Amino acid sequence: MERMNIYAVSDSIGETAQQVAKAVTKQFDIVDLEIKIIPYVSDIETIDKIVDRAEKEDALIVFTIIVEELKNYLVTKAEQHSVAVVDVMTPLLLPLIKKLGLAPKREPGLLRKLDDKYFKKVEAVEFAVKYDDGKDTRGILLADIILLGVSRTSKTPLSMYLAHKNIKVANVPLVPEVPIPEELFTISSKKIIGLTIDPDQLNRIRKERLKSLGLKDTANYANMERILQELEYSKMVMKKLNCRIIDTTNKAVEETASMIFDESFEFIK
Repeated sequence: MERMNIYAVSDSIGETAQQVAKAVTKQFDIVDLEIKIIPYVSDIETIDKIVDRAEKEDALIVFTIIVEELKNYLVTKAEQHSVAVVDVMTPLLLPLIKKLGLAPKREPGLLRKLDDKYFKKVEAVEFAVKYDDGKDTRGILLADIILLGVSRTSKTPLSMYLAHKNIKVANVPLVPEVPIPEELFTISSKKIIGLTIDPDQLNRIRKERLKSLGLKDTANYANMERILQELEYSKMVMKKLNCRIIDTTNKAVEETASMIFDESFEFIK
């Protein structure tokens, strides 16, 4: 088939109808494909125009209209004009109604609504970026959780992962030559999580990091003696702060995060 026109029609933004149409048409060798999004359809006059245009262009209508009156009108109008239509929502909606025994809200755009949870997540991510790697120690007083550890113990990835769970995280690197922020001694130790790691694994991680930067892996940063010194220093600091400690060796960020959430987990002392 050389040419195919599809109208992605919706009483919301139309992205779902468009994506479904794209996914399905990939299964065919269509030389010339055009998918036109027609969003925020809210009246029968607009539907009349859409169907008339689709008829003239021999186009297919793929729609995600959730308002029942508009949906039924579109289907009827399309049938009268011999225009093919595909209802994306109803095949999944009907089994859910039967299974749940509940009536759907029939409210357009619910997927895209920006609720309080969304804004809290954005705020937490911005917080994690602002107070990453000890950039501003004032974040220690504002954070829900403070992560401590030497370089390459997954502080930043863990901070971002927790931020997507709506948790405000500040992380502080521990370096023997840099004084410990005084703010750490003014907050509850329960908010502080120390991250440690096996020295051999840290050595491998740091060497790979140096290589990725185009530097020699013999630099002091990846020197085993230096690594042991840093880990010993971090252990001393964490003990002084009386905080909980997690060994991140061979652990994915998600696993470490779940250990933070698990109140029953017995942290290393």
